Amino acid sequence: MTADLLPELTARVRTAAHPHRPHSSTCACGASTLADRPDVTVVRHADTVAKAHAPHTATDELTLRLTTAVHHPDILLPPLAPTPADLPGGRLVTFWPYGTPVDPDAPEAAPWEAAATLLARLHLTPAPPALPPMRGPHKAARALTRLRAAVAGDHPAATPVLRAWTLLPAWARAEAPQPDTTTLCHGDLHLGQLVRHPAPDGPWRLIDVDDLGVGVPAWDLARPAAWYACGLLPPDEWARFLGAYRAAGGPAVPPDGDPWPALDVPARALTVQTAAQVIVKALAADRPLDEVERSVVDACVRMGHIPHIPRS
Repeated sequence: MTADLLPELTARVRTAAHPHRPHSSTCACGASTLADRPDVTVVRHADTVAKAHAPHTATDELTLRLTTAVHHPDILLPPLAPTPADLPGGRLVTFWPYGTPVDPDAPEAAPWEAAATLLARLHLTPAPPALPPMRGPHKAARALTRLRAAVAGDHPAATPVLRAWTLLPAWARAEAPQPDTTTLCHGDLHLGQLVRHPAPDGPWRLIDVDDLGVGVPAWDLARPAAWYACGLLPPDEWARFLGAYRAAGGPAVPPDGDPWPALDVPARALTVQTAAQVIVKALAADRPLDEVERSVVDACVRMGHIPHIPRS
């Protein structure tokens, strides 16, 4: 975010947190920046959070996504207002209640069952009319675009990643419509997308509706599936997640038996997306890939030798 927008966002969230307090009055709450990246900035003031969305975010599409969250507060954290506001420079801002995030330093307490149950309930919820497609494949395609720009030619780690990308079906590369156009999906599920609300120990809710839309529900299971396949998620945690999703009646996979025919394409796509992101990050820092990053790239190498078999 540009330097002039961060103070503006901080002022906006202060006003939203204290709507009846004069702007000139002192405030002891303080503000904290929860995230600051080129595509998003999130600032907290007291129990209110302001999010500046990515440049060129469509107002009508974001409004539909916000409205969906308002209508399903038992699954999605609802915004404080159903429409975004404008920031200088054309960015959109939305306001949210603060929720307690997942503790990254306590992996043994990761809420896999809660995440899976919320996903299943989301996937079983009728999608509202005119909701745009789930944006997961577009995010993956954007990661590959950034990889190509970063390597600017041959690169030993990038080569198998780019090859694995070309082996995916067109819909997973955002080059064709998704085969499911009716199921309500989150679009970017990971543990950072859950908070407890009311803080600090309320029920878990899904956050971040930027990629919410209709599409292939298996995409929402793809990141933990990919981590499991890469050896980054222990089998018992994957079993807890998958078992809870099935117990809640989630439609993305069969109720029993082998889930991988449904998960294979999305899991491959998320593996390629993650590999592209870690390579770009390592190149920017001028360092080699670490062990975890290397394992994701190695998975892309294996994928190049094991073609996807379409479901009959």
